[in-house]
Amino acid sequence: MTKFPTDKPVLVTCGLPYANGKAHIGHLRTYIPADIYVRALKKHGQDVTFVCGSDTHGTPIVFNAEEYNTTPEELIKTYHKHFDDIFKSMNVYFDAFGTTEDATNHNRTHAIVNKLIDNGYVYSKTIEIAYCPVCDRYLPDRYVKGKCPHCAEAARGDECDQGCGKHLEPGELESPVCTLCGDAAEYKEQEHYFFKLSQFQDFLQNYLENLEGTSNARNYAMGWVKKGLDDWCITRNLEWGVKFPGRDDLVVYVWVDAPIGYISFTEEWANANNESWEKIWKDDSRIVHFIGGDIIYHHCIFWPAMLKGAEYTQPWSVVASGMLKIENKTFSKSRGYVVWVEEDYLNHGFHPDLLRYYLATYTSHTKELNFSWPFFQEKINSELVGVFGNFFYRSLLFAYKNFGYIPEGEIESDVLDNIQSTIDGYTEAMENYEFKKAIDTALSLASYGNTYFQSNEPWRLIKEDKTECGRVIANCIQIAKALVVLFEPVVPEKMEDAWKQIGMSSDVHASRYSDATELVESNTPIPKPRILFKKIEDEKIEEMEKISSDRVKKAQEKEHEKGMREDKMESEENINFDDFSKMDIRVGKIVNAEKVEKSNKLLRLEVDIGENSPRQVVAGIAKTHNPEEIIGHQVVVLANMEPAKLCGVDSKGMVLAGEDNGAVLLKPEREVTLGTKIG
Repeated sequence: MTKFPTDKPVLVTCGLPYANGKAHIGHLRTYIPADIYVRALKKHGQDVTFVCGSDTHGTPIVFNAEEYNTTPEELIKTYHKHFDDIFKSMNVYFDAFGTTEDATNHNRTHAIVNKLIDNGYVYSKTIEIAYCPVCDRYLPDRYVKGKCPHCAEAARGDECDQGCGKHLEPGELESPVCTLCGDAAEYKEQEHYFFKLSQFQDFLQNYLENLEGTSNARNYAMGWVKKGLDDWCITRNLEWGVKFPGRDDLVVYVWVDAPIGYISFTEEWANANNESWEKIWKDDSRIVHFIGGDIIYHHCIFWPAMLKGAEYTQPWSVVASGMLKIENKTFSKSRGYVVWVEEDYLNHGFHPDLLRYYLATYTSHTKELNFSWPFFQEKINSELVGVFGNFFYRSLLFAYKNFGYIPEGEIESDVLDNIQSTIDGYTEAMENYEFKKAIDTALSLASYGNTYFQSNEPWRLIKEDKTECGRVIANCIQIAKALVVLFEPVVPEKMEDAWKQIGMSSDVHASRYSDATELVESNTPIPKPRILFKKIEDEKIEEMEKISSDRVKKAQEKEHEKGMREDKMESEENINFDDFSKMDIRVGKIVNAEKVEKSNKLLRLEVDIGENSPRQVVAGIAKTHNPEEIIGHQVVVLANMEPAKLCGVDSKGMVLAGEDNGAVLLKPEREVTLGTKIG
C-alpha cells in the first residue's frame, strides 16, 4: 500500500547547515537523499514543499567569528551564500532557503516561546553556570569543555560529543575548562529559563510509537524517553541570537530557534507564493525531517514536545542517516579525513550527479557510509557507465544510425510488465527511505534492457528483417524512457540530457511514473546520441588519493607538533639556560590603554618595545589599574609569547606582573631605552 500521493500538505525539510564553515560530503548525506525523495514524490503527482536554511546562532558562530576576527553577521553572510551555491551546484533545489537570523525567525521564535510561557511550560530557576575568571565571562556550550558526568569522556558544554552522545545541561560538565584561555573555569549562580520537558514523557512515548521514518530515529529517541526526561534549559549567556522575551542579557538556546526555522522558512515560502503556512504547521499535514544521526535527540524529543506545548503540528516522519567515514577512517576535519565538496570534487571537474549517485547507493541510508575514491570510481564505472550508460547509448546509437527516428513496432507486454514491476518496487522502496534498494531496482531494468538488446540481435535483424528490427529498437527505447523517469530524481541533470536524446520535448523534471509506460511515439526524430557517463580514469583517482593522503599527512604532522608541545609543557618543570635564552624579554612603554569591551578584567594595551610600531597586548589588570594612570609607564614584556585572542582581541606579547593581592606590574629600576633586552 503506497503512502503517496496524499491530499494532505507535505513539507520536507533538512537539518540546517551551520553557517561557520565550508560544505563537505558529510553534509550531502542528508541533503541529496532529501532532494531525491522530493523529486520522487513529485513523480507521484504529489504537491510537496522543500525548505531549508542556515543555522546562524549559538556559540560556534560567535566562537568562529572571534577566531576569524570578524562579526557573526559577516561570518553567516559568507557561509550562507557558500551553502546556497553548493546546493545549487549539486542540483539540490529548495523552495525556500532562509537563515535563522531572518526577522521572520526571530518573530516566530518569540511567538512560540511566549505561547509556551502562557501555557505554563516555561519557568525560571537559579542554576550554576561555568564562568572563566581570567576572561571574565560566562561560558555557554562551546566555550567550555570538561568531562561528561554520565560516561566521564571528554565533552563540550552542551553535548558529550566524544562519548555517550547525551545532551548536557548547563552546570552538568565536570572539571570545566575555558576553551578561550585554557584556564580552569568555576561555577557561578545565575537565573535561567527551563522548558518542562519532563511533562511530555507520556506524549513522547506514544508519539514515537507512531512516528514514521527510519527505525534508528525512533529507537534511539525511545531509549532516552524510557530512561526519563529532565527539564531543558532554553537560555544562554550570549549577545548573539534571539533574545529571550523580556531579557536583554539572555538569548534562547540555539536548539530552540534553529528548528523553528523550519516554520519561518515555510512562512517565507508561503508569503512569496500566496500560500498558507498554517495549513502545514497548524493543521493535519505530513512534515518529513531529513537529519543526520547525531541530532536525533533534538528532533525526536525536544522538537515535538516544544511543538505540542505551543499547539503546532508535530513531524509525521523523521529520517536519520548513518554516519560517514572517509577511506574507512572516522570522519575528522582536524585529522584530514574530509572531502570538501567544492575544492576536492566540483573544482576537479567531477559531475555533481555522480556524487549524488554514490551517496545514495553505496549503502542503506541508515548505515555507515564510507567514501573512498577507488570505490567511487568502481561504482560509477561499473554501474552508471557499464550498465545504464551502455544500454542507453547502444540503443540510441543503433536507432540513430539505422532509422534516425523511433521506429514503429508494438511494445511487448513483457517489457511493459517489467517496467511496471520495476516502478512498483522502486516507489515502495523510495517511500520507505530505502534509496539504495530503489535505485538498485531501477538499475536492474537497465540490466534487463541490455539482455533484451543482446538476445534479440538487432545487428542481425537489420539485415534480415528491418521491420522486426524496428520493433526491437522501439522496445529498447521504451525501456530507456522508463529508466530516465526513474533515474531523474537521482541524476537529474544527466537525465535532462537523456530525455532530449530520446526525442522528448517536455520537462523531464515534471514527468510522472505513469509516463514510463506511456508508449513512445514512433517516427519521433532522434538526434545523434551523446555518451551520458564517461569512465573515470585511474590517473584521476590517483591524483585525488594523493590530495587526500597529503592532507592527512599534514594534519598528522600538525597534531604531532601540538602533542610534542603539550608533552613538553607537562613533563618539564625545570628549564635550562638554553630554554631561558629563547625568551625575548624587553623593556617597553605603555603608550595607550583601554578596557576590553565585555570584560571587567582585561585591558587592551599598546606597548612600544622599540619596534616600528607599538605592540597590542591584552593584560588581565583592569581590576587593579586604571587605563589612564598607566599610560607612559615602562613595563617588562615577553615579546615572543605565542599570539592569542582574548575576548576577541588579538594579543601579541605578555606584560609581566606579579601577584600580591592583585596584579603588580614589573618595571625597570630606572628609565631605560625602549626595547632593552633582559636576560
